[in-house]
Amino acid sequence: MIPKMTPDPMLQALDQARGAAERGEVPIGAVVVGPNGDVVAQAANRTEVDRDPTAHAEILALRAAAVRLGNPRLPDCELFVTLEPCPMCAHAISLFRIRRLVFGAYDPKGGGVEHGVRVFDAASCHHHPDIIGGIRETEAAALLRDFFRAKRR
Repeated sequence: MIPKMTPDPMLQALDQARGAAERGEVPIGAVVVGPNGDVVAQAANRTEVDRDPTAHAEILALRAAAVRLGNPRLPDCELFVTLEPCPMCAHAISLFRIRRLVFGAYDPKGGGVEHGVRVFDAASCHHHPDIIGGIRETEAAALLRDFFRAKRR
């Protein structure tokens, strides 16, 4: 019997980001993978359509995963996101107790993980996930660069 292959969660996050760009949203996508390796939730930015500046892909995916799993904490889950989370999303990741954060492009201007306030390094941060950055970085960065280039025209 051939084992079932789970699609690459970062590719799924990139697909979510492309969909966001098509809707005029900043192209960021997020996928939550549960303890058994299945995708529990996925989302893309919806700040414009929802008229909500907190409707970041990470927040939406984490909320949906918590509802689906029936628990406000997701300690056995991984979050895949196309851009280094901002400080707000990094705090949410800590509060949700995500086991591992995997992100694509680095965000020197607005990031809150490897740049800026470095939320997980703060003494007030109660949970620090494992962090892997730079996964499919070139693709994720190109989506953002192309989106903003088109906006400036």
